[in-house]
Amino acid sequence: MSERTVSHDTFVIERRFDAAPARVFNAWADLELKSRWFGGGDEWKLEAREFDFRPGGRELLRGRWQSGMVTEFQSRYDDIVPDSRIVYTYEMRLDGKRISISLATIEIQPEGSGTRMIVTEQGAFLDGYDDAGSRQRGTASLMDRFAAALEAPTG
Repeated sequence: MSERTVSHDTFVIERRFDAAPARVFNAWADLELKSRWFGGGDEWKLEAREFDFRPGGRELLRGRWQSGMVTEFQSRYDDIVPDSRIVYTYEMRLDGKRISISLATIEIQPEGSGTRMIVTEQGAFLDGYDDAGSRQRGTASLMDRFAAALEAPTG
């Protein structure tokens, strides 16, 4: 049996959007909108997706990269306050092996005519997995995609 270890990391990412808090919240709450920004991108193929956005609800997103590696995100929504806050726990798996368990808090605050969104993540990285800051970089990239999805026309 391999050695059991855990290392921790916490980071905060803030973004400001020229959109109302309800629109920012909806980009998390609506599967069609969330699918525009939350995924692996062009080099990743969706294998499974489940989405139950409510307190106690779960989300699953699994896909395969061109390299053959499979990534899996499994979450549970612990607290949802419409247009204001989302708190969820999630685990990440690489090729079926659990590499981390995290707590994510999304704060959505009115700011002038727009919205400030604050994403705080507290991660526990398991059994020798060396994140080396990739979770923070990946989340920042997702927030860039989130911003682009908010700016895209709807319909």
